[in-house]
Amino acid sequence: MALEEVYKGKSIDEVVELLGEYDKEAKIIAGGTDIVIDLRNEKIDPKVLIDISSIEELKTIKDEGEYMEIGAGVSFTQVVESPLFDGNLCGLKKACHMVGSPQIRNKGTLGGNIANGSPAADSIPPLICLNSTLILKSVRGTREISLEDYYKDEDAKIKADELLVGIRFKKPKDGQVLSFSKLGLRKALAISRLSIATLLELDDEGKVKTIEVASGSLGKYPMRESELEQFLTGKKLDEATIDEGILVLQEAMEKRLAGRSTFPYKREAVDSMLKEALKEAMEYLNEVRL
Repeated sequence: MALEEVYKGKSIDEVVELLGEYDKEAKIIAGGTDIVIDLRNEKIDPKVLIDISSIEELKTIKDEGEYMEIGAGVSFTQVVESPLFDGNLCGLKKACHMVGSPQIRNKGTLGGNIANGSPAADSIPPLICLNSTLILKSVRGTREISLEDYYKDEDAKIKADELLVGIRFKKPKDGQVLSFSKLGLRKALAISRLSIATLLELDDEGKVKTIEVASGSLGKYPMRESELEQFLTGKKLDEATIDEGILVLQEAMEKRLAGRSTFPYKREAVDSMLKEALKEAMEYLNEVRL
């Protein structure tokens, strides 16, 4: 199949109609940081490309009080520069700041990061910790799925005729903070070899009241680390507890990565990554309490 047409979408409704017409023969292009490479390498061969980069309604960040909605066309640079992601959402801002080069951050979008489906996508673990929901539109209507399910459930994948229009999550409450830690081959220009995000809340005694932990590149897809969450809940995050938590995480990793050549490296690397993410979270919460 040879590329026959490139459409410059003017609105969400127009793009949805085009997707309904062309279905699997069409591909969406936004920032183009991934799809252009796939086209060049002939990994994909669409009949039609639909460019959504000029649709302003996909580039908005909405503070809706209890919730926040990020348009699928919002760039990483927009997140980094927005004051809405200061404070206890700083982990998402840090993750977006560590994506690629400035050029990639300017062009690349959160929606593209999700739709590409890479296990190494930096923005995904923080969004999973926030229990984010994906908003999808098609000629059949609007569908919402959890970001976590999108990766682990085949039935939740974005359909060929659907457009990802936004990512929605409940904002962390006071006393909670989102943190992020990444290990790549060459700092910010590296594709993430390992990333960890935490959403942490401590009680008045400094013990873990609630915690969500999500990882990238520790499996086939980004995921919650439920065994580690269960282990840490109710405990004081001192050095001994964190070291025990690392062992819990390493055991969970071994179950899904045993036999892979990358496992020994990742087993060692996760030690410093988890410590960094938890340290940043605890420092923020302690500062807020002062």
